[in-house]
Amino acid sequence: MKKSLLAVAAIGAFASAAQAQSSVTVYGILDVGFSGATTRASQTKSNTTALASSSETSSRLGFKGTEDLGGGMNAFFTAEFQLYPTDASLSGDTNNGLFNRQSFVGLSKKGIGQAAIGTQYTPVHTAVSRTDAGQQNNIHGDVIYSVSSGTGATQTTTAYTTRFNNALTLQTDRFAGFQVNGIYSNKNSNQNNPATTQTVSNNTALGLGINYVWQKLNVDLAMTSSKQESITGTTNTAAALPAAAAAATSVNVLGTSIGILTNYAGASYDFGILKAYAQYINTKYTSNLDSNSYMTRSAQQLGVRSFVTPKVEAWASIGNGSFTAGSTALPATSGSRATQDFTGYQLGSNYWLSKRTNLYAIFGSQQVSSSSVAASEGASSYGVGMRHTF
Repeated sequence: MKKSLLAVAAIGAFASAAQAQSSVTVYGILDVGFSGATTRASQTKSNTTALASSSETSSRLGFKGTEDLGGGMNAFFTAEFQLYPTDASLSGDTNNGLFNRQSFVGLSKKGIGQAAIGTQYTPVHTAVSRTDAGQQNNIHGDVIYSVSSGTGATQTTTAYTTRFNNALTLQTDRFAGFQVNGIYSNKNSNQNNPATTQTVSNNTALGLGINYVWQKLNVDLAMTSSKQESITGTTNTAAALPAAAAAATSVNVLGTSIGILTNYAGASYDFGILKAYAQYINTKYTSNLDSNSYMTRSAQQLGVRSFVTPKVEAWASIGNGSFTAGSTALPATSGSRATQDFTGYQLGSNYWLSKRTNLYAIFGSQQVSSSSVAASEGASSYGVGMRHTF
C-alpha cells in the first residue's frame, strides 16, 4: 500500500514538473465602437459612418507557448489571427478564412538569442511599434504608420511592409543596451516544361534592426529590402510604369516586378510627465525593368503621449512628407518627374476603466497636395469605442 502511494506521488510530481516546463497562453484584443470618415479627391467628397471595429487596435486572437528544453534552451511558438467582431463572417466579409497576422515556431538560448521560422513582423514594423505615439492605430493622420485598412481608408498609402511570410528571423539577447534582429524571406519557384516556356518566380526579402535602450531613452534603426520578379523565358512579365502614375499611390505603381527598400529611424524618451517620440521613414520602389522608373515616399513625425490623470491618457502627433515619382513614361509637362507633399496630424485619448479595458476617442486628418500628374486629396477619420485585452 505504501509502495502504491509512493508510486502515485512520484507520478504526480513528475506530471507537475512536466507541466511547469511548458505553457500555452491564449490572448487577444477586441476593439469595437463607432467610426466615421470623410475623403476628398478632386471635386468629390465622401462621408461614411459605421458601427465598426479596430479603430485603436486591430482585433485579434492569439496562442503562444514555450517549453523548457533544459540547459537554458526553450522552444516557443505563436499563432495569431485577425478578428472582425462586427461582421457576420468570422474573418470579415472580404476575407476567406482567418487572416494570418503571425504564425511561427522557434528556439531560444539564454545568453545568446533566438531563431524562428514562419510569418513574422519585419524589423521596420517592430521598430515603429516602439516609437509611434499613436501605437499604430487605424485612424488617419499618422504619416509613418499610414492607414491601409479600416474605416474610410480609401487613401491607401503603404508606408512600409508589415510582415513577411516564409521568413527566418534571428534576434540576439540584449548586450550593453543593444539588441539586433534580422529577417530573411524566400519564396522562389522555377517551372521548366518542355512544351512551354520556362517560368521563374523570384520573391526574396531581408531586413535588419538595431534597438538601443539606455535608462529612459529608446532608439531604433531598421531597414528592409525585398524583390518581386516574374520571368517567362528571357522576358520579364512585369508591367511598365503607368503613363499617368500618381505619385501619391505607393502601392505597387511600378507593376509586379519591383524592388522595395525601406529605411527607418525612430526614438522615444520618457520625461516622466510625458513621453516624446521622433520618427523618420523613407521607402523607395524601383522597377526591375527600368532603374530610372521609381517612386519614393519619405516622411517625418513628432509625437507626445502622457497620462493627464491616473485614468486619462492622451497623445498627439504631427508630421509631413513627400512622394516623388520618376519615369520617361510620365507626361512631358512633368519633366519626367512628379512630386507631391503631404501633411498629417492626430489626437487621441484613452479612459482606463482597468488595466485591460479602456474607452477611447481618436481623430486624425491628412492632406496631399496637387502635382502635374495627380490632383490634391485628403481624408479625416475618427473613432470612439471600447477596447478589451485578454
